[in-house]
Amino acid sequence: MVQSMARAGGPAGAVANKQHQQPVGFVELFFDVVFVFAFTRFSERLVEDFSWMNSWATLVLMLAMWWFWYRVVWTTNRYDPERPAIQLIVIVAMLGTLLMSAAVPAAALTERGVVFAWVYVTVQLLRPLWLLLVGGPNGYPRLVHVRILFWTAMSAVPWIAGALVEDGLRLALWSVAVVIDYGGGILDFPTPRLGRAGLRGQPISGEHLTERCRQLLIIALGEAVLASGIQFSPYGFERDRTVALLVSFVITVLLWHLYYYRAGVLLRAAIASASAPARVSELASYAHLIMVIGISLSAVGDTLIITHPFGHTRWTWVAVIFGGPALFLAGRSMLDYAVFSHISWSRPIGVLLLAALAPVALRLPPVVVAMLAAVVLAAIALSNVVAWRLVPRAPAPPGMQAAR
Repeated sequence: MVQSMARAGGPAGAVANKQHQQPVGFVELFFDVVFVFAFTRFSERLVEDFSWMNSWATLVLMLAMWWFWYRVVWTTNRYDPERPAIQLIVIVAMLGTLLMSAAVPAAALTERGVVFAWVYVTVQLLRPLWLLLVGGPNGYPRLVHVRILFWTAMSAVPWIAGALVEDGLRLALWSVAVVIDYGGGILDFPTPRLGRAGLRGQPISGEHLTERCRQLLIIALGEAVLASGIQFSPYGFERDRTVALLVSFVITVLLWHLYYYRAGVLLRAAIASASAPARVSELASYAHLIMVIGISLSAVGDTLIITHPFGHTRWTWVAVIFGGPALFLAGRSMLDYAVFSHISWSRPIGVLLLAALAPVALRLPPVVVAMLAAVVLAAIALSNVVAWRLVPRAPAPPGMQAAR
C-alpha cells in the first residue's frame, strides 16, 4: 500500500523516496541541543533532592521528554526536514522543550507543573494536526496521524488532570499518561475502526535515524564534560577536586568508547540489513533513551565527586555514581541486540559487579567510588576490544533480510 502511494506522489511517496538517506538538517541539530539542555535540568533536580518522590517525578518527566523528542525524530525521518512546514514543527517543538525545561526543577510538585503539562500536551496535539493539514492528499499517511492524534488525546486527559492536583496523585496521573504515550507507540497506535497504524512496515531513513541518535548521545556526553568543568572552575586547581575532575572525565570518555565501539558504528548497516528496519530502529531508539538517562545520572555523580571528593558517601550517592554507568550498560546491551541479535556478557557482568561493589562503596570516599566505576567500565571496554579481535561480528539484527 505504501509503495502504491509512493507511485501516486502523495506523502507516502515522499516517505518512500527518502531511501536516498538524507543527512540530518541544521534545525534538527538545533533542537537536539535544546533537548539535551532539558536533560541537564533533570540532573539538577536529582542533585538538589535525591528522595524517592523526586526520583520518581524526575523519571516520569524524563520519559515524557524522551517521547516528545522521539515523535519529532520520527516526523523528520518520514518527511523532508528541509520543508518549511516540517521545520516549523521542529521549531515549535524546540520552543516547547525550552519552556518545559524552564519548568523542570519544580514541575512535578508545584504550580509549574501546569506549565509543563499544558506545553507538552499542546505541542503533542499540534504536531499530528499540522501534519494532517500539510501532509498532502487523503490516504494512508493521513490516517496514521489520526491514530496518533487519538492516542495523544487519551494521554492528554491524565496529563491535564495531574496538573490540577498535587503531590502523589499528580505523579500517579502523570505516570498513567506516560504509560499511555509509550503504550500507543509500542502497540502501533491501534484505533477503533482504523486498526493499527502500520508504522513498522513503512520505509525509513536508517542513516537519518542513526545520525540523530549519535548526535544526541554525543551532545549529552559533551554536556556532561561541560557540567564537570563548570562545577570545578570555582575551586581552582585544588588537588582533591582536580583528581575528581580527571576521574569524571575518564568515565565520560569510557562511556563514549563503549557506545561507539562497533555497535554504535554499525547501527546504520544493521538497520539497512533488517527485514523490518523500523522495528530495529525502534529498539535502537529505546536503547538510546536508557543510555542518555545513564549519562545524565553519571553527570550527577560527576557533580557529587567534584563538590565532595573525600566526604562521607551516602547510599544515594552510590546509587547515582554506580547507577549511571549501570543504566548505560543496560542500554548498550539493547543496542548490541539491535545490531547483532546478541548481547555481550561483559555488559550484564559489569552491572552485577557494580551492584556487588555497592555495599563496599559506602565505606569509601565518593571519588574512590567513582574510580571503582571507572575501573569496571575500563575492564568492559578492554574486553570488547579483545573479543572483537578474536571473533569479529557482522551486523545481524533481529529479522535480518539474509535470514528470510
